[in-house]
Amino acid sequence: MQLRNKTAVIYGASGFIGASIAKAFAREGARVFVTAKNKGAIAALVSEITAVGGVAEAGEVDVLNEQAVKSHLEQVIKREGKIDISLNAAGIGQEGVQGIPLTGLSPEAYVNPVLHYSRSHFITATAAAKQMAAQKKGVIITLTAAPVKLPAPMLGGMAAAWAAVEALTRTLAGEMGGYGVRVACLRADGIPETDTITEVFSLHAKAHGMPSHKEFQGLMESFTLLKRLPNLREVAGAAVFLASDNASAITGTAINVTCGSVID
Repeated sequence: MQLRNKTAVIYGASGFIGASIAKAFAREGARVFVTAKNKGAIAALVSEITAVGGVAEAGEVDVLNEQAVKSHLEQVIKREGKIDISLNAAGIGQEGVQGIPLTGLSPEAYVNPVLHYSRSHFITATAAAKQMAAQKKGVIITLTAAPVKLPAPMLGGMAAAWAAVEALTRTLAGEMGGYGVRVACLRADGIPETDTITEVFSLHAKAHGMPSHKEFQGLMESFTLLKRLPNLREVAGAAVFLASDNASAITGTAINVTCGSVID
């Protein structure tokens, strides 16, 4: 098991990506503390993990609330004595964000995702960094997407939001390296299994005059080297590797899980 005896906190675990990573971490031996803004949204996830012998506990945390994040993390450390992995998979709905030309957006609509993603990642990452610095070890994982590197149209403020998260990742990695703490980003492309991507592809399909999100998905797949998009298993597997000691030399960078839509 790659994560045996590790303690992991996952923010935004009510979403498909956060839940899949939580289950993968638990299968690899980690004790998983999953959080969501509504604790009830992750009750089934905890039951699923514990039913197969994993260890998981749910917490109600608003990732935009610094005190809530700090309080929950302190509780985890009081109970476990440490935190080995912090991963933020929290996001926002994309209606009114994507599928609209920049010239059709208000400044508020453009800035909203930038503020949400940069603030939430800053709060969760720095909270973990303070604790991990004292431990002299730990891994902080951020999450972005392929358009951070692409001139893709009608993304609203999402590309800027992801760029801010990747910049935070590099800067924090530079500051924390001397403490033995790694900070790295998991950069995926659209995952068709998720509700978020169904929503996003539907918005773009409508904007491009396509009959359904499936047509837009096919277009996106045609742009990748593998002629497909990543799935949840692949993204969760990459997260397990990045969180494990097998990736002990990786920090300050983004792991490319895009099926070749982005070439680094």
